[in-house]
Amino acid sequence: VQLVESGGGLVQAGGSLRLSCTASGLTFDDYVIGWVRQAPGKEREGIASYSSNGGNIYYAESVEARFTISSDDGKNTVYLQMNNLKPEDTADYFCAAGSRITAYSGRVYNSNPVQYTYWGQGTQVTVSS
Repeated sequence: VQLVESGGGLVQAGGSLRLSCTASGLTFDDYVIGWVRQAPGKEREGIASYSSNGGNIYYAESVEARFTISSDDGKNTVYLQMNNLKPEDTADYFCAAGSRITAYSGRVYNSNPVQYTYWGQGTQVTVSS
C-alpha cells in the first residue's frame, strides 16, 4: 500500500491550500482515507476522514467549516481543501488509511488517529501571520 501526498507549502493567514492523497495497493471502498496533522511538540490530530463506501465524511471541530474533504474515487485520490488558514494550522499533514468497519469508522479514526494502518510521508503546511 502506498499513500502519496502533495500540495503543502507556505501561505499567509486567511489563504488557502489544497492537499492531495493518491492511494495505491488497496481496495479504495474497503478503507477510510483520512488527514492527520501534527504540529511541533503536539500529538497527532485526526482532522478529516472519508469513506467511499457510503460517502461518510467526518471533521474535527478545529477545522469544520474551513476544511473540506473530497475525492475522485476513480483515481483513488482524496483531497483536503483548506480555506481561511490560521497560524495554528501550521503542521505536518499526513494522509492515512484504515479499514472501514462501519459507517462510523471515520469518526473513530479522527478521534484516535494512531489506529490508521497505512501512512503517507507527510507534507508540510506553514501559515504565516
